[in-house]
Amino acid sequence: MAGQRCGADEGRRRSGGPRRAAARRAVGVALVVLLPLVGCSSAPSVPDSSRGSATARDIRTVLDRRAAAVLDHDPAGYLAAVDPRDAALRAAQSRELRNLADVPLSSWTYRVRSVRERGAGRATADVELRYRIDGYDNAPVTSDRRLDLERDEPAGRWYIAADRPGGDGGRELWQQGDVQVVRGSRSLVLGVGREPAELRRIADTTDRAVPAVSAAWPRTWARRVVVLVPDSVEDMAELLGSPAANYRGIAAVTTGETGGDRAKAPADRVIVNPQAYALLGSVGQRVVLTHETTHVATRADTSAATPLWLSEGFADWAAYRDEHGTDAEIAPELADAVRRGDLPATLPTDEDFGFAGDADRLARAYEGGRLACALIADRWGEEKLIAFYKAVGAGQERDGAVERATHEVLATTPQDLTARWREYLRDRLTA
Repeated sequence: MAGQRCGADEGRRRSGGPRRAAARRAVGVALVVLLPLVGCSSAPSVPDSSRGSATARDIRTVLDRRAAAVLDHDPAGYLAAVDPRDAALRAAQSRELRNLADVPLSSWTYRVRSVRERGAGRATADVELRYRIDGYDNAPVTSDRRLDLERDEPAGRWYIAADRPGGDGGRELWQQGDVQVVRGSRSLVLGVGREPAELRRIADTTDRAVPAVSAAWPRTWARRVVVLVPDSVEDMAELLGSPAANYRGIAAVTTGETGGDRAKAPADRVIVNPQAYALLGSVGQRVVLTHETTHVATRADTSAATPLWLSEGFADWAAYRDEHGTDAEIAPELADAVRRGDLPATLPTDEDFGFAGDADRLARAYEGGRLACALIADRWGEEKLIAFYKAVGAGQERDGAVERATHEVLATTPQDLTARWREYLRDRLTA
């Protein structure tokens, strides 16, 4: 997070990316793109266990009624599933439902994945919450929850006694406070604890990012984005189920499942770190949200085969495509290294994109990835860059994916591409 040499550089360095998919799955691509790459963290589909024991079926019935109460905004129906003896839990659950009141939900369901009975009248259920936002989600967002339940005898009715994240999941936005909703022409911004004017500016910037991304990635994608703005980096980390230290200085990340059938994959979310984002100028904020929106657009063509230099580099290439500034201004850390004679021998590795590592190394990784994509666009054309991205992402695994795509799309070798990239760095960063 070097100094603010220019707005574009400032935005690039503070931007998180899709490292998640690769990283958390890898978080989205790290979509979670994780993002920390593109990053997504959704679990694979698991058969519903409610067809099993009578206990599982009874719990499923309770959760079906609870889901209907959410969509009906029915507080009494929602609390009917909560232990009537636990006043604190009932108050917390009531607040959560109120916090959801303005969120335009089109669906809300629970899938019971497993039930473990823990003695007479007590059980723990691992549940997958699935919900969609109306007009934005073609597929549901998924969230793992772990519920402790107790049965009231002799009526035999099950009640929720505890509701907490399951697996690697985190808290949900509505568990952090009242969710404010701001609608843009191509965006929906959901915020907690932030001023409405701030959320409106984020919606406006996202609205401008969508057509910019469509110009860089003229392929089929939703062309609309949901942005979450929690109150702090600590709250952001809770949403992602990771330590806050991983995201300090990172302005935004994207979550979502990479690869596969877009219609069946969990929906994407861009999550903003309000403190880091607020430090950026208008150019930096525009670059960050265009970068993250690019991860949303390319997610279906990003897979475990996609190296981070390509997924992150393409997102940065798209974000800076219409911005002013020389490559040396946009890539100051890499430019300094090249001028010192420290020309990288290879394209950035996935390890170079680690959020918890050296900040200058991370900056050089992003800069090098962007310039690799710029080289391909300049030398072979933007359509070839897109075709190369898709060809790499079509692979099932990392080994051989870049090699095959380089040969089939660019009619060259990875060694030649790397050599051309190194020469490109000399030309663009030392002029």
